[in-house]
Amino acid sequence: MKIKFAILSIALFSIRICQAQQDTLKVITYNVLGYGNSCQGANDKMHAYLKTIVTYEKPDLIGLVKMQIQNQFADSVLALAMNAAYPGEYNYCAYTNLSNSSDMDLLLYNQNKLGFVSTTILTTIQEDFDLFKLYYKDPFLSTMHDTTFLYMVLCHTLSGNTSNQRDQQDSAAEKALASIFYHLPNLIYMGDFNTRSSGEAGYHFLTNNPDTNFTLSDPPFSPDSILKAPIDWSNTPTLTAAELTTTTRASATVPNSCGTGGGGKDWYDHILLSSWITGNTDYMKYVNGSYRTIGNDGKRVGVSINDSSGVKNTSVPPSELNALYQFSDKYPVMVKLAVTYDSNGISPVNPVNTVVDVNSVQEYAKTNNPVHNTITLFTSSNFNGRKVSLALYDVCGRLLLNDESVITGSTINKTISFIPGLYLLHIQIGSYIVTQKIIVQ
Repeated sequence: MKIKFAILSIALFSIRICQAQQDTLKVITYNVLGYGNSCQGANDKMHAYLKTIVTYEKPDLIGLVKMQIQNQFADSVLALAMNAAYPGEYNYCAYTNLSNSSDMDLLLYNQNKLGFVSTTILTTIQEDFDLFKLYYKDPFLSTMHDTTFLYMVLCHTLSGNTSNQRDQQDSAAEKALASIFYHLPNLIYMGDFNTRSSGEAGYHFLTNNPDTNFTLSDPPFSPDSILKAPIDWSNTPTLTAAELTTTTRASATVPNSCGTGGGGKDWYDHILLSSWITGNTDYMKYVNGSYRTIGNDGKRVGVSINDSSGVKNTSVPPSELNALYQFSDKYPVMVKLAVTYDSNGISPVNPVNTVVDVNSVQEYAKTNNPVHNTITLFTSSNFNGRKVSLALYDVCGRLLLNDESVITGSTINKTISFIPGLYLLHIQIGSYIVTQKIIVQ
């Protein structure tokens, strides 16, 4: 069977005629303050703190931004923190660092509920902003050959009182999304935005895009309607006391000098949602009221997360409270998604314009071996005359195929001998870059 890369087209929505069943996905974003560089302490201690946090929160997706992932550190996080909390539960998506930044982002997922499909770089301004594609493991996948996809964007924009550079990062990422989709699918855009107010240009462009097909919602504003813009949370933090994510620490030197002090004073970390998610278009819907800043009880303005001189923080258990204080100067942020499915449902095809995409999950469901010895690249006429680079790696990082071709027709075939295992296929056509997972069983 050949791997097929196809340009997806618009599909009609189907009507689900059976009673829907429901699951919940818990999604967390977390600035982990250089996790991996030992600035805050020995890595084994940091692993233990993250394990404690994960044990209590049990996320299905967690984006760790401002990571130090070099030298297989992601494997250590997976083994000594995530799967130490819940054995065999987690895996991580392929990550990139084309910008050669010391700060990187890592997306981990519950592999019992979700499968990883691909990673696409949106922009490399200062840091890589990656678009991750995952699919939900619908219980009826093996019989219906259909599932719901979820796209995740992780970001860590530049800090500072002036926003020009992070405005450029936000704008570049949003424009890249517009070159991939004709409107946003099930998509979450999250991370540390370093935003000082709701009126900051980059944040405003994401949440008030003139093209409503690409407008994202910040849940406390919409759909929860807890807050109303405009708000300058940097100068008036009491207006967003329960949403503040910077900082968990009153002191700039205790428990270490790696982060910043001052207690709760700013709202840098956000989770933004596409209209497909807020509107339940494709069987994933934001659970109204589920947005929360983990460990922030709304009484932390100017004080540490664990300060008890005023109101004692009982929003999380004491051991988690200590782990949050020790692990990072940022609070993690969480939302929940309700996922519905039934035995007759067919998801709408994702609104993709010109991306290259590996054969659909429907193909994976039909066979135990989606690959034999031929990789077939299907392209549209938009790519004719363009150079395509293919690099195939095994799980140990060994390069098995390194090829460049000029696209002159609708298909390109590459022959390679596979043995059972996991492979990563790296595809580049101009500025379009994607890394795709291939499983051979």
